[in-house]
Amino acid sequence: MSVLTSLVVFSAISFLIFGISCFLTTYMRQEFIRYGLTKQQRLIGTLQILGALGLGIGYLYLPVLSIASALGLSLLMILGFGVRLKIKDSLVQAAPSIIYAIINAYIAIALLKSL
Repeated sequence: MSVLTSLVVFSAISFLIFGISCFLTTYMRQEFIRYGLTKQQRLIGTLQILGALGLGIGYLYLPVLSIASALGLSLLMILGFGVRLKIKDSLVQAAPSIIYAIINAYIAIALLKSL
């Protein structure tokens, strides 16, 4: 399995889990209260699920969909990083969001180059 394929699988599974947990877990409900984004929780969960599905399905069948999904997830994580900084989380707490942003930006660029 190539590095790109591994990153796509890792990101797609991660965001599918994150997105579903936005709808099902008390922990995520509490986190969104802490972020000050309770009204956006379902929207963000939906975007994560759609991004994960688009990334995976697009990678297999329609690279343009995968590129768009990777860019969308990267943007979502950049915004998430901003929220983490705004609420004064530590860099350790904020690091996963920027790492996922970088991973998805890399996926988008690598797929774009392969077209």
